[in-house]
Amino acid sequence: MSTQQPDPEGSCKIPGIPREPVFHGDYSFNTGTLKQFTALDYVLFAAVLTISASIGLFYAWHDRRKKALDDYLLAGRSMNPIPVGLSLLASFMSAITLLGTPAEMYNFTTVYFWIGLGYFLVIAAAAHIYIPVFYKLQVTSSYEYLEKRFSKGVRTAASLTFVLQMILYMALVLYAPSLALNAVTGFPLWGAVISVGLVCTIYTAVGGMKAVLWTDSFQVMMMLVGYLAILIRGATTVGSWSTAWESAHRTNRVKFDDFSLDPSVRHSVWSLVFGAYFTWVAIFGVNQAQVQRCVTCRSLKEVQIALWMNFPGLCLILYLGCFIGIYMAAFYENCDPLKTNFVSDSNQLLPMFVMDVLGDVIGLPGLFVSGLFSGALSTISSGLNSISAVILEDIVKNYVGNVNDKRARIISQVLALIFGVICLGLTYVASNLGSVLQAALSLFGMIGGPLLGLFSLGMFFPWANSWGAFSGLFGSLVLMFWIGGGAAVVKPPQEKAMRCISNCNMTAFDNQTLSALLAPWKVPKEFDSSPPNELYTLSYLWYSAVAVGACITIGLIVSFITGYKKPRDVDPRLIVPLCDVVFPFCFLPEKIRKPLRFGIDHEGKFNEQISHDTQIKKFRDADDTERHTNNKMESNGHERNGTEYRDGDTIELEPRA
Repeated sequence: MSTQQPDPEGSCKIPGIPREPVFHGDYSFNTGTLKQFTALDYVLFAAVLTISASIGLFYAWHDRRKKALDDYLLAGRSMNPIPVGLSLLASFMSAITLLGTPAEMYNFTTVYFWIGLGYFLVIAAAAHIYIPVFYKLQVTSSYEYLEKRFSKGVRTAASLTFVLQMILYMALVLYAPSLALNAVTGFPLWGAVISVGLVCTIYTAVGGMKAVLWTDSFQVMMMLVGYLAILIRGATTVGSWSTAWESAHRTNRVKFDDFSLDPSVRHSVWSLVFGAYFTWVAIFGVNQAQVQRCVTCRSLKEVQIALWMNFPGLCLILYLGCFIGIYMAAFYENCDPLKTNFVSDSNQLLPMFVMDVLGDVIGLPGLFVSGLFSGALSTISSGLNSISAVILEDIVKNYVGNVNDKRARIISQVLALIFGVICLGLTYVASNLGSVLQAALSLFGMIGGPLLGLFSLGMFFPWANSWGAFSGLFGSLVLMFWIGGGAAVVKPPQEKAMRCISNCNMTAFDNQTLSALLAPWKVPKEFDSSPPNELYTLSYLWYSAVAVGACITIGLIVSFITGYKKPRDVDPRLIVPLCDVVFPFCFLPEKIRKPLRFGIDHEGKFNEQISHDTQIKKFRDADDTERHTNNKMESNGHERNGTEYRDGDTIELEPRA
């Protein structure tokens, strides 16, 4: 689609010469100052933190008699798919997305719309390929699969890699809304970081999974309400959709047909659909935070319902953010906040827009910023809960020994508190990473990609052994950190939108800003290019795909060198027959699909697995017997209180001499 090119001699390059459209009012580019929060805005912000903490404390009190570990980590495996689906949506569509998507549309082009198609592929793969394996195995930690498929060492290595990924991501998520609040209100940046981090850590530690699920459900509603408020108000301020779209054309933002096969192109149709597929399926398909939510449902069908609920939710948040970005670009078309030093970072653009167009409606800015922090709270609580489950199941129980439910619950709560504090410390690192959206997705590609490759190696390639798994994981991690580190220095080509400062009120700026504006400057080039290096200029959206390919390739080569596994010796429950699941291969004749199963008989492989409720009852009955025996053995004639667990309730036994 053709777009209007900037005129090097046009009025865009001359500050102070009016250029349509012109917006009259007490906006920042007319007054030279940013609006501030009112008392009601602060009240709304505090109310969201209070409500979130209250939900956690309520479930801590409500379930105080339920001492089983499953009740704390997995909500008793009896959750309705609706709160599970909302929690899945909230966990990774956080403040990163709320801030980053409009900023992406402001800085670059509309080709980003294509990522919605990638979301569809992600949900399909997660719901029908990856998650069914974990659910049918009834795991608490997704890394239990790796021990069954490979070895305990592979499980431990993957678990620790996940912990590293999540604490870095949580630091990003906590920093993003705190930066937003600081930009629009002057509220101390680290005061916001500490207050939000502490509230989230406390309600997650005391309330467990059920508190996280219901708090996430409340918070995703807050996110949507905040987004809708700014979109509606932005539309009434800027004008009709056609007005905003014409502005997007004038500033070179409208572009849907970039089908470039060059992997260094930051965003193309292929990278946004297929590159983003690998990035996001690593989140929804194998990430512990999502798997742990999925196994709280009562049946696999309910899990799949919860996952498919996410597709319209993901698209709704995505396209609301894109539309807000287009209105925001139209509003600041002729007075760019970055050039005028109103904001120092693209992540602050949306909060500034909020204060400009919502500042005259008391309470609405607070509502929006509350939505931002709701996104942060949901992601951090999910991360802390999943990290505590992984450390308990994969490290403590695996190497220290089995512990009873009461002690395990206390350990989980302490772990959540410890990693909450670590997350606060790492937030300082996040403050130096630039664009939060790109930084977050790059992180998922660099660390989540190798983990996805490891699970894919185990599920789809029955020949892989533990040596191949180790080599694939660490080889792909080294490769991705090499590429990611180089990309921090060598920037890939980026197609940027045109920015003007012709409608800025020159008399409203201080001398330093005015000098910068009036100094000779060049029209922005279509591409920001750096010294060529094909490896380092790889688009961040391809990180996960490259990591998966590297992990599988290295893993298979090493497996065949060290002695591959024979398919008939592999538990069929651990292998996914892609030819029977993936469209359109599932419609091929049986004579074609049979050899694609590599000699593995998948028929009836879960028939011997008892029903979900019966299995849970069996485990609890066994635990009851063990605890009764331990209590009797430990008493040794001394007065001691024992504890019996029945159906999630506790009954204090009478002391005995």
